[in-house]
Amino acid sequence: MSLNQLELQNLRHLIGGHQTTAAKLETYAAQTQNPQLKQMLQQDAQASIQSCQKLLTFLQ
Repeated sequence: MSLNQLELQNLRHLIGGHQTTAAKLETYAAQTQNPQLKQMLQQDAQASIQSCQKLLTFLQ
């Protein structure tokens, strides 16, 4: 499947957003002392990374 320029630009934007979200969630998880909150943030960061990886497959 071939992507046009707009689709490629949107895909890059989505990937960047997921990467930023994952990094922020990991930072927040590292800073919290609440174990339940830490676990939730880490799980959400992992989900964001997985979404990013799925989106990256469209670039191949």
